[in-house]
Amino acid sequence: MRDTTSLMLVGVGGQGTVLVTSILSKGLVAAGHDVKMAEVHGMAQRGGSVSTQVRYGDVVHSPIVGKGGADVLAAFETMEALRWLEFVKPGGKVVVNDCRIPSAPILTGQQTYPEGIIEILKSKVDTTAIRAADVAEQIGDPRVVNLVLFGALVEAIGLTYIDWEPVIASTVKKSFVDLNLAAYRAGRRVVAHPEKELSR
Repeated sequence: MRDTTSLMLVGVGGQGTVLVTSILSKGLVAAGHDVKMAEVHGMAQRGGSVSTQVRYGDVVHSPIVGKGGADVLAAFETMEALRWLEFVKPGGKVVVNDCRIPSAPILTGQQTYPEGIIEILKSKVDTTAIRAADVAEQIGDPRVVNLVLFGALVEAIGLTYIDWEPVIASTVKKSFVDLNLAAYRAGRRVVAHPEKELSR
């Protein structure tokens, strides 16, 4: 019997965190997993913190991931990775977009953005950091950062046994299918061949 795997996806409003969660959940269900999902995005306006939780396995009774309970934390922004790090269990993994999006208190000068977050993460937990925004720019559209990070997540945590491309194609707008598939493939390449791609 497989153990339940718990993932958290965190970011800021406007980054497409919820879309990636939808793709992830659909693909896991199609692969035969029992899946439970919870969304917390009361502040999902652009710039506000967003988090979603996905748990999958043979039988999953609750979607809730408590502190120290996440096998994987996928963070679309670096400070969000640090903010939610306490939810990662010992021996867990972080996949993070090495990108700063200053929050309102930082923009107004009430707080300063922490330095060295990637190094802090790597000192505490197995961390895969990629500059997904740079990869998206290379593809030609900064809006597909979320699919770049999704591709990196799939490769980093071994979800490559699922055929994600039909799931992506059936979830995103038809006019953006090719672009999103290119972003997903690029994210996978960054992790599979870090010596050839923009990675850190």
